Amino acid sequence: MLSCFVIDDEPAAIDILTNYIEKTPFLNLVGSTNNPIEAIQLLQNQKIDLVFLDIQMPYLSGLDLMKVIQGKSKVILTTAHSEYALEGFEQDALDYLLKPIPFERFLKAAQKALYNSAFATSAWQAPATEDEYIFVKTEKGKMIRINFDEIMYVEGLKNYLSIYTKEDRIITLLNVKDLEERLPPKKFMRVHKSYIVSLDRIKAVDGNQILLKDMKAYVPLGETYRTVFFQTLQQYVMNGKR
Repeated sequence: MLSCFVIDDEPAAIDILTNYIEKTPFLNLVGSTNNPIEAIQLLQNQKIDLVFLDIQMPYLSGLDLMKVIQGKSKVILTTAHSEYALEGFEQDALDYLLKPIPFERFLKAAQKALYNSAFATSAWQAPATEDEYIFVKTEKGKMIRINFDEIMYVEGLKNYLSIYTKEDRIITLLNVKDLEERLPPKKFMRVHKSYIVSLDRIKAVDGNQILLKDMKAYVPLGETYRTVFFQTLQQYVMNGKR
């Protein structure tokens, strides 16, 4: 999940980007502003993964703001003028979106940000200390320990989720986002707004369906997650995890 912030002096542009972000399951909107100067303190004091930044704004341009924050957050530039693209990339902008921005083009840029985040960090390195299990509370109020290597996949439902192991189905009142944040990213991946799979349990991919080892059922692969899924799976195999 990437935290993101929108900076644009046009309220209509903020509304469009806010709507797009809300449609994208791996993005979490922290806030927005039409005042770039107001945004500086927030970006310097709070960890924001991704900024959607307009270039032409009063008092301080988006390119000038990038110089101030000095790479603290990844930036996707938004503008109606293509002539700024080269300078934006020279300042390490992750992507460049021309207004009016189609959702498909927005999604492609967001997926690039997610992929960049996954492999520019230590997501594929084990932390100094690493648990091999989690405790969850079942629908009956009982706390139960689940080892990560037992989990096949997770299915999110309206007010709860099901954790499937080879032998059992455990129902807990967590939501998918909560559990995703508790699972190690080098072992699990969200592949649909309602599903998380164990990377080690993947046997095959058939179109928009994922077949897991020792399971007859298929897990759906959401279109929003498709590009990043295949990039992640390729990296997972290259790192000798399977």
